[in-house]
Amino acid sequence: MPAFEPQDPDFEARVRASFTRQQVMATLGATMTHVAPGEVEIQLPFRQDLTQQNGFLHAGIVTTIVDSACGYAAFSLMPTGVNVLTVEYKVNLLAPAMGALFAARGRVIKPGRTITVCAGDVVALQDGAERLVATMQATMMAVSPRPNAAAEWPRLA
Repeated sequence: MPAFEPQDPDFEARVRASFTRQQVMATLGATMTHVAPGEVEIQLPFRQDLTQQNGFLHAGIVTTIVDSACGYAAFSLMPTGVNVLTVEYKVNLLAPAMGALFAARGRVIKPGRTITVCAGDVVALQDGAERLVATMQATMMAVSPRPNAAAEWPRLA
């Protein structure tokens, strides 16, 4: 994997601060366990209330954690003063998501000024073994911050 130089020397603090504001990660119980230039790992312990009908971690949950891992991997290389948004992604679910712990590992493939291409994997960890359960290719975009962006959208009554 190529070594990337972050544009912000305080990238790790900025990435971690943004992650703590992401309410969905707190709701799921996910934690950020690794941050390096162009790389992020997010871990999620298995929870029965996050499963689908067969007892596997739901595909939507798997996708959520790897989307965030890819997004924050891209964000780690972006300059200060921008936010990151997902433009698109493709996920392949390779095996049932069964395990005690899940690790979503996002990495930058090709950084750009506006668009960054990332790849991510989700592995299930159990008894010292690791099994690949999903892989993602994602495109992330650097956007100017809009402090009241959520307020600008019309609310459905």
